[in-house]
Amino acid sequence: MLIRNVRPWGGEPSDVDISGSRIAAIRPHDPAAEPAGEVVEGRGRLLLPSFSDVHVHLDSTRIGLPFRPHSGGPGVWAMTMNDRENWRSAEIPLPERVAGTLERMIARGTTRVRSYAQVDVDCKLEKFEAVMAAKEKFADRADVQIMTFPQAGILREEGTVDYLEASLKAGAEVMGGIDPCSLDLDPKRHLDIVFGLAEKYQVEVDIHLHEPGHLGVFSTDLIIERTRALGMRGKVTMSHAYELGSVGESVSRRIIDEFAELDIAMATVAPSGRGHLSPADLVEAGVRIGLGEDGQRDYWSPYGNCDMLDRTWQLAFTNNFRRDDLIEMSLAVATLGGASIMSHDVPRLKGITDRPGLAVGDRADLLLVDGETPTSAVMDRGTDRTVLHDGRVVADQLSLTEA
Repeated sequence: MLIRNVRPWGGEPSDVDISGSRIAAIRPHDPAAEPAGEVVEGRGRLLLPSFSDVHVHLDSTRIGLPFRPHSGGPGVWAMTMNDRENWRSAEIPLPERVAGTLERMIARGTTRVRSYAQVDVDCKLEKFEAVMAAKEKFADRADVQIMTFPQAGILREEGTVDYLEASLKAGAEVMGGIDPCSLDLDPKRHLDIVFGLAEKYQVEVDIHLHEPGHLGVFSTDLIIERTRALGMRGKVTMSHAYELGSVGESVSRRIIDEFAELDIAMATVAPSGRGHLSPADLVEAGVRIGLGEDGQRDYWSPYGNCDMLDRTWQLAFTNNFRRDDLIEMSLAVATLGGASIMSHDVPRLKGITDRPGLAVGDRADLLLVDGETPTSAVMDRGTDRTVLHDGRVVADQLSLTEA
């Protein structure tokens, strides 16, 4: 395959040869060349790595359904119960909702996904199985990792652990945890179960942390301690962790340094506020950091539209990034930053100026999108997109319009 007349990371017009699933050559664009074989017309568009959404709740989606007023109360438990009361009564069955949402994400340029799948005594494995079915349906268009996730906690309802273990036996690739102190009120036992199951089934850990200030730091220190003691370097991700940057500069610096030392990754959803750890500081320290859309117009929130370019804009906006290098860094986080969390075959970002993913030998998971520069693409979020996964076109602007 030849991708003709594209601008890698906004550079000079180029022609890109694809062989199998890899980039085989990149050379200056030659308008007079007569290519043989399949040709993808770049038409001067930007060439970027495709997006990696490493924090999405496909299991709760209402994308494609009529808009409904938000009915959740404040706090994790109230929101969880609101979802529990409503998810079965949606206009179409859950497997169709999950598959349709994943299809839209692919059409908009996402080819790597780490999705939560809620497992508890109410839904049992039903949500997990819906996400698994979507993963299998689109296996040739996207890489999907499934995290078994105790959204309602692990200790509050008898039988939860049995369902979590059943999902791991059925193929979950990541063991989730959530708010060890504030939800389950027993961080030691909660983390014993999370890390114990991860060790038993040889999977990674991803901790969903909403806890504020000093409490969030306390839980994080327990997770750091276990990561070090159990030799799980490179196998733990912190998600959300909204307020780890709110306690003090010295605490933030220590946490970032320990994350870098133990290769603990960060998955952000670009939250508002100023209490989170700085993405630029995390990248400069060598911490793996990726981006996700979180819930998508579901029973938790009306936000989310399957478009990681929108979420990249949000990451730049909520961090008050104005310089092009920082906005482009946001794109790097949203693409190869997340990919490095899902697979350690992908190196972590090497600083805020690193623009990876478009070199000879790199995997051909690519996005062509209209824009003058990468920064303008984030600002304008154009819809003229062509998406490749493993060297194959899996979506283009026509499928985007139809989706």
